[in-house]
Amino acid sequence: MLEAIRGAATFLRQKQVLHRLGAVISVGVIAIACYMLYHKLSSIKVDKVLRAIEGTETHQIVLAALAVAAGYFTLTFYDLFAVRAIGQKQIPYRVNALAAFTSYSIGHNVGASVFTGGAVRYRVYSAHGLNAIDVAKICFLAGLTFWLGNAAVLGLGITYHPEAASAIDQLPPWLNRTMAIGILVALIAYVVWVSTQPRVVGRGPWTVVLPGGSLTLLQILIGIVDLGFCALAMYVLVPDEPNLGFVVIAVIFVSATLLGFASHSPGGLGVFDAAMLIGLWQMDREELLAGMLLFRLLYYLVPFVISVILLTFREVIISARSKRLRQAALSLDPGRLDPGRPAEAAYVRERGDPAG
Repeated sequence: MLEAIRGAATFLRQKQVLHRLGAVISVGVIAIACYMLYHKLSSIKVDKVLRAIEGTETHQIVLAALAVAAGYFTLTFYDLFAVRAIGQKQIPYRVNALAAFTSYSIGHNVGASVFTGGAVRYRVYSAHGLNAIDVAKICFLAGLTFWLGNAAVLGLGITYHPEAASAIDQLPPWLNRTMAIGILVALIAYVVWVSTQPRVVGRGPWTVVLPGGSLTLLQILIGIVDLGFCALAMYVLVPDEPNLGFVVIAVIFVSATLLGFASHSPGGLGVFDAAMLIGLWQMDREELLAGMLLFRLLYYLVPFVISVILLTFREVIISARSKRLRQAALSLDPGRLDPGRPAEAAYVRERGDPAG
């Protein structure tokens, strides 16, 4: 049986079936979302949306901003956990925080966060001696934390209130609850599996030792807290009436977020919004849309701008520091100058032949 599974997996990988299937699913999700979004927004009154934004209380925006900030703070522990898990304990927390914040905020906005976030992480961590394989392992473990948290939130939330998921997937509540219980059972089975003995995935230098049972529970807790803060920010911004409760908002929010990730569109644009409008059909559409726009501003645009500024300043500082170190080294040993290098050729032209 195992050999048959390995053979099938090898065939699918060689034929790139999974890659093509993923692309088809992404396009399909985006197409359906655009269709639904068009019908949901066709009768929207823009002036009413703007009035709803203007009418949002200041304390609501402040609370939502604090929840977003807490969510991004929790994201830093994704990287801290992953870096420690691969044995790179010499990397300070401030570097983990910078890599996590910038990679997630840029990945959320640009789309294809696996690649864009990975590129940002590599730029940050490579300056501290980590190579591409190390960064790939960090991305894998951080992603594992995210998905474990999602599984826990969806499993618990839908088991408690299956009607919330039914508003999006249109399946009977009993079926959604059954699937949610299945998710929780699979999650428990995974925790037991990694608890019994060390589990390894990958081959050769790409080998990753999966966290054990207690560390996996910590991963799940980090993911739950992160998603909880994000859902809280949305809960604060959506209309007060009808009051559906935090659990309902959280389940619909996480479901819409996962659909957005599946589409690979920047920030889940279109897909996330359509899912929210469908799931929260009881609310006034203009007021709900106003809350969603404010959420995008706080969760996507503001962190993106901050990340770009942070990375720009970092590159300027690194460049200036490298230039100073190079000039200091050359002043101590001019014979090491290599006129074949542009920077050192300029130094030769300015100072004359160092050998003289």
